[in-house]
Amino acid sequence: MTYPYLLEPIDLGFTTLKNRVLMGSMHTGLEDGRKHFERMAVYFAERARGEVGLIVTGGFAPNIEGWAKPFAGTLATSGAARRHQTITRAVHAEGGKIALQILHTGRYGYQPFCVAPSRIQSPISPFTPRELSARGIERQIRAFIRCAKLAREAGYDGVEVMGSEGYFLNQFLVTHTNQRSDDWGGSYANRMRLPVEILSRMREAVGPDFIIIYRLSMLDLIPNGSSWDEVLQLARAVVKAGATLINTGVGWHEARIPTIATSVPRAGFAWVTKKLRDQLRAEGINIPLITSNRINTPEVAENVLAEGNADMVSMARPFLADPEFVKKAREQRGDEINTCIACNQACLDHTFAQQISTCLVNPRAAFEQELQIIPIAASRMPRKKIAVVGAGPAGLAAATTLAERGHQVHLFDSAAEIGGQFNMARLIPGKEEFAETLRYFRRRIEVTGVTLHLNQRVNASDLAGYDEVLLATGVTPRDPQIKGQNDPALAGMVLSYIDVLAGGAKVGQRVAIIGAGGIGFDVAEFLVDAPGHSLALDAQAWRREWGVGDPAETRGGLLRPAPAAPLRSITLLQRKAGKPGAGLGKTTGWIHRAALKMKQVEMLAGVNYEAITAEGLWISYGEKHLDTQLLAVDNIVLCAGQLPLRELEAPLRAAGCKVQLIGGALEAGELDAKRAILQGTRLAAAL
Repeated sequence: MTYPYLLEPIDLGFTTLKNRVLMGSMHTGLEDGRKHFERMAVYFAERARGEVGLIVTGGFAPNIEGWAKPFAGTLATSGAARRHQTITRAVHAEGGKIALQILHTGRYGYQPFCVAPSRIQSPISPFTPRELSARGIERQIRAFIRCAKLAREAGYDGVEVMGSEGYFLNQFLVTHTNQRSDDWGGSYANRMRLPVEILSRMREAVGPDFIIIYRLSMLDLIPNGSSWDEVLQLARAVVKAGATLINTGVGWHEARIPTIATSVPRAGFAWVTKKLRDQLRAEGINIPLITSNRINTPEVAENVLAEGNADMVSMARPFLADPEFVKKAREQRGDEINTCIACNQACLDHTFAQQISTCLVNPRAAFEQELQIIPIAASRMPRKKIAVVGAGPAGLAAATTLAERGHQVHLFDSAAEIGGQFNMARLIPGKEEFAETLRYFRRRIEVTGVTLHLNQRVNASDLAGYDEVLLATGVTPRDPQIKGQNDPALAGMVLSYIDVLAGGAKVGQRVAIIGAGGIGFDVAEFLVDAPGHSLALDAQAWRREWGVGDPAETRGGLLRPAPAAPLRSITLLQRKAGKPGAGLGKTTGWIHRAALKMKQVEMLAGVNYEAITAEGLWISYGEKHLDTQLLAVDNIVLCAGQLPLRELEAPLRAAGCKVQLIGGALEAGELDAKRAILQGTRLAAAL
């Protein structure tokens, strides 16, 4: 495809963007320290070189009260503006444009100085905000204006004013968080006064030739959120106040509806941007609108624009996954794009763990200076003949990185296709995106020149003559050794997760799943719905299941969830006491638990597995094995963890081969593709 809509320039009057792609704001953690400015410059410059039309930085607070956490990134002084020039010069040198996001977190601030329209604590922060006085509100306004002026001084092409996702300005807009009775509360005209005042004074301060993006919440997805008439009223006022672009936001952070996880349909919220765009166009208001959330391929982005949903598309995490996304699309190399799978494991989960964000499928993201892929010719290292055994995530990352550097690489796998455990992961409803990673690696194997050997189980003698052998042979399921599980009379009753996901085993109506880790949850989600049915591929069904409605009909777009009936009755069990799935990702674990709860999956913790009989699974509780009871089920599925598969290691070492382990073969634990791809890439970069 040539992507004519996506690659069309957009004239903003005083400046032109080279295409319709915005790199949306992402907080990586690099913003939160003076020492990271050079690192941010390299990170953003690589995306500018990849031809994105306009970059938006992670959020910078306009003052201390706006901090996301103590000492978070702040732009409030001329000294800070000078430090930012390192970033803007690097981006401009690559022909790019960049805007700074002004992010005031309000009651979401994870710090004791947070402020809000009313003294109402957020469910996602332990700190109760201080209610601002009228003078305090004026100080916040001046901080926003000062931040925008400093951004211009720093060389930015514009700013994005964060007014959605439940942050400070959004908190003034709704009665859920604004219970004031003065000129900043009460009527909607008063409640929207703050963002409008900021924008009008900001435009006056920065002049007419500076980009101002206002991020406006389309769907709050919380009780007492904005009505559609209020959204329209604010949009009209934002345009009148001088905004250059409106970037549409969806969902407060405290909302209990997923908006950016892999189970959310692609471009699943573009319809609401179209709703606003059509209304404004009908009124003769032609401000360009940007849509966002789960747009991760050039085909999806092109369709969004071609169908008139928006004037630009915002993609944030896709530029972690592949900084050359736009360039590859322009050069008709879309099949070489490393697609964001919306797993959140290395980006948002890292942010919440106070770590630098990166990307599961691209561990170089935000680590460009540290993790460099240097051709062996440039590094003066000898070219080696290297065998990689196992074509799962670790082996694929290692093999293609080694070949990219110039080594002669042979990749072996006993299976008929590449992918390892990813071939099971992509079968889980809502995890279809994992197939994109395999598509990417298939193409990478071709481009880098890896010699691929499938359907070939190798032994030590086959690997003689290689300079290095990398074992990426993965894992084998752990045997929980429950009494009766191997009874021949119960054949077909006790299954492994491999039998279910890869073997097509027949599964009855009543199922007990042993193990409530990631695989246990995956198997539960696989079994609870009809085969081949995925809400991620059915946007209307997804909205119905989670309770997302038309904001013109229901305030904030919030409806009562209406999940379809479960296909099976499932009990998910774990030996550990505590919350099932506690080891799941910070930003996605709640989604999996909520999805299974809607499907009436029972979750039991602190369980002992006493025996399996023809009647079902016998369990008890606690160290004293109390309250023995029978779970009358048709099938028991074992998801009790994994062990490293290293059967080749000893024979290879005995034969004098140089062997290194990566991925599950090195460390099984919870299956961790993030760790596997990082290990494979790092080792390959060093050999």
